[in-house]
Amino acid sequence: MNQEAELISRAKAGDHEALVELLRSIENSVYRSAYYILGNEQDALDATQEALIRVYRKIDSYQERAKFSTWVQRIVSNICIDKFRSRKETISIEQHELSIPDQHSVEEEILYNGLTRDIESAIQKLPEQYRMVVVFRYLRDMSYQEIADALEIPLNTVKSYLFRARQQLQQMLYDYQKGGIG
Repeated sequence: MNQEAELISRAKAGDHEALVELLRSIENSVYRSAYYILGNEQDALDATQEALIRVYRKIDSYQERAKFSTWVQRIVSNICIDKFRSRKETISIEQHELSIPDQHSVEEEILYNGLTRDIESAIQKLPEQYRMVVVFRYLRDMSYQEIADALEIPLNTVKSYLFRARQQLQQMLYDYQKGGIG
């Protein structure tokens, strides 16, 4: 039994310390998913807190049929969807620093940061369902089936959303490069 499985088992049996350790082990992953889906730090922090509370309260309902990470991502995605529906304004992305190894030149660092901002901006402009599958696939490294399970959608829908999202991202990044979108 791996450490996560042991923590889950102990948490379900009422071991408060195991549950707290389990929550700490998933906190960064939950935040990163929420941040890339919602696009700003404050909403991501709120969603993270809400997701961790929900995991805390519902750990007894977790069944090992799905991977724990998939179950958690389903909770995060549902919270993010609720946040999208409760706000209708445009999602803005806040700038954040990226760490670059020292061996890069200044020009490479500027190019890297510019490209990263363009990609983040393009992801934020995707429709909600496309953004979520992109985040789960490329930033959370989830399989197509895990995404389907987390979002409770058919596997072919995941594939279709990813295909369309990649097409839209490619066009947006081309437009950014040409200076057509700002």
